[in-house]
Amino acid sequence: MAVAPGLYVVSTPIGNLRDITLRALDILGGVEEVLAEDTRVASKLLSAYGVKARLSPYHDHNGAERRPVLLKRLEEGGRIALISDAGTPLVSDPGWKLVHEALEQGIKVYPVPGASALLAGLVASGLPSDRFLFAGFLPPKSGARRTEIESLKQVPATLVFYESGPRLAESLADLAAVLVERDCAVARELTKLFEETRRGTLAELAAHYEQAGPPRGEIVLLVGPPKQVAATAADIDSALRVALGEMPTKAAASAVAEALGLAKRDVYQRALQLKAGDGQT
Repeated sequence: MAVAPGLYVVSTPIGNLRDITLRALDILGGVEEVLAEDTRVASKLLSAYGVKARLSPYHDHNGAERRPVLLKRLEEGGRIALISDAGTPLVSDPGWKLVHEALEQGIKVYPVPGASALLAGLVASGLPSDRFLFAGFLPPKSGARRTEIESLKQVPATLVFYESGPRLAESLADLAAVLVERDCAVARELTKLFEETRRGTLAELAAHYEQAGPPRGEIVLLVGPPKQVAATAADIDSALRVALGEMPTKAAASAVAEALGLAKRDVYQRALQLKAGDGQT
């Protein structure tokens, strides 16, 4: 396959080797060099599919030294692919600086999508997936971890973290202390033989892993969004008065109903009453 000049950010399997895409195999076999976080891991993937490629290491420890040379080659029309040990590069993995500087220099960057642990965990969790925030790894120490969790407390979305087995129980305990009784899911070994997704409240899962001990494998930790508190009559009236000052009655009622999770018909009737001067305090 003819590969155009540029930097290719290629997703690789997170466990099951069959999750590689056909396009990824074409790209990896067609570029001049494949940058890998760990060449030993990458060589197993390539050999499984008979892909011959020049592998070289690119990681946090050698990135600053390697980037100028790589960028020069790309500027001269080189074809280079970047992969991580598993999943989509740049997501809690090295590579962002290389991609950023390549784009700054006008070098074409091609995403080659595929497996992603955070998305696999999200769809297996049963938690709301229409809005989510990936927050990477929580700090290793409890004090800093609780401060970080507190900063995420009001985010109206499912929170997604990566975590290690030895720290899982402690992280769940800190999440439960700050966020209280939210729904939670712990997904581990995704796409592998011992794949497991355990669901419950933060407190329930914290207690389980405290007793069971650290689980093995890569872990995606997911926490549901804040529970919506039922709006009071005063809340509805206050929101309607603001909305009625800015838009027609029907539009105001629709906007408030959607924001508060209420039936549009009921809110519209209350908007008419407020507009007519009934029931005002």
